[in-house]
Amino acid sequence: MLTYDCTHCTGPLYAFLAGCIKRDITAGRLAAGEQLPSKRALARQQGVSTITIQNAYDQLLSEGYIFARPRRGYYVAELGRRPQPVAAAPRKCAIEVPRRPQWRFDFSSNKTESAHFPFSVWAKIMRETLAEHREEVLAVTESGGAYALRAAIAQHLASFRGMSVDPAQIIVGAGTEYLYGLLIKLLGREKIYGIENPGYRKLAKIYASHGVTCRYAGLDAQGVRVPELTAIGAEVAHICPNHHFPTGITMPISRRYELLAWANASAGRMIIEDDYDSEFRLNGRPLPTLQSIDAAGRVIYMNTFSKSLSPALRIAYMVLPAALAQRFYHELVFYNCTVPAFEQYALAAFISQGYFEKHINRMRLHYGRKRAQVLQIIHQCFTPAECQVHENDSGLHFLLELNTRVPDQVIEQRLAAQNIKIRSLRHFNLDPQAKDQHAFLLNYSSLEVAGLSPALSTLRQAMQ
Repeated sequence: MLTYDCTHCTGPLYAFLAGCIKRDITAGRLAAGEQLPSKRALARQQGVSTITIQNAYDQLLSEGYIFARPRRGYYVAELGRRPQPVAAAPRKCAIEVPRRPQWRFDFSSNKTESAHFPFSVWAKIMRETLAEHREEVLAVTESGGAYALRAAIAQHLASFRGMSVDPAQIIVGAGTEYLYGLLIKLLGREKIYGIENPGYRKLAKIYASHGVTCRYAGLDAQGVRVPELTAIGAEVAHICPNHHFPTGITMPISRRYELLAWANASAGRMIIEDDYDSEFRLNGRPLPTLQSIDAAGRVIYMNTFSKSLSPALRIAYMVLPAALAQRFYHELVFYNCTVPAFEQYALAAFISQGYFEKHINRMRLHYGRKRAQVLQIIHQCFTPAECQVHENDSGLHFLLELNTRVPDQVIEQRLAAQNIKIRSLRHFNLDPQAKDQHAFLLNYSSLEVAGLSPALSTLRQAMQ
């Protein structure tokens, strides 16, 4: 008769007993073809219910360790040649997982301030979503995203950005990185993609990971140089015209029409308009998007809720020209939307009920006051001869140009030794031969104002 000590069992009893029998079978203590005790007999022996024994036998049956003969009982299955059992030990692999350093102060962090997230409103919306969309939140949404969210985004773009968009043109995805992958499938890996230099370094890595040829076009005071796009043979231009990262340049309307003329000059050329942190224009309304003045269907508009709400939401979207949207639904409709339905319906309600617009207006005022406070502290720590601030009325960052001969990399290293992170403009330059410009990124969206003055004093010492 089988006897097992269950006094130290910590999980389900049936699973413990099934595991004990399994070990006896694999160790050869129970031979192939040997009959197991009946459920009642083993239950009496172990002092448990017959249901527990039945569940244990069912588990062994499903895994193939035993088989049943009608009205005769359970028998040990033939497992064939078995490896010698080895003592179980924690598995350790020589895998190096990079860890993000914890900085005492970070000038370049692009996080948002959690204290200003509308938690109470979001909790209310989530409860309403569960009550009103029980079936929908457990179902798979359309490949482009839930219609409710796409309609809400279209309404927001119409009122806030002056864009006339059919919800069917909008594709929702979990972050822009995922959407870039879809675009590459639509536009083709064989095309040459042109990106701004300096620019978002991660973007070049994403394109390279997809096997795409990526070349760089330089900037002037008005944004990307259009003749350079032609010179590098670009067929797709990925740009940030409304508030370029990291320089902060806002492209004037004349350059925008020049860029559209470049796209229209050759069949197959496209523009990806990355509307990075466009919601936070401190004075006046945002400038018109390229998409809104594009009459030939050459512009793909992209945006995300990472800066306006939180990067943790992982919700981004793109607006495809009508012809390209039709191709998406013909060729890539088998892709499921990567954003959970629950979050899509919650965000749709947050936008359509006016909470998103109120949040943006509130945060615009907050960031405006914070920007003024940061600039005041900078002018208190530096003389006009020591530094110059390059800013405009958009976005949540600006450049701090230092009057120094100390190499940018040395300044970065000196601050890192003090557990302070700072990134020079050269860090975002994709040309390895680029020269120092002594300009450093200052992103104030999550910057701790209380620690700014000591950090700037350390920076001032590092540039000496």
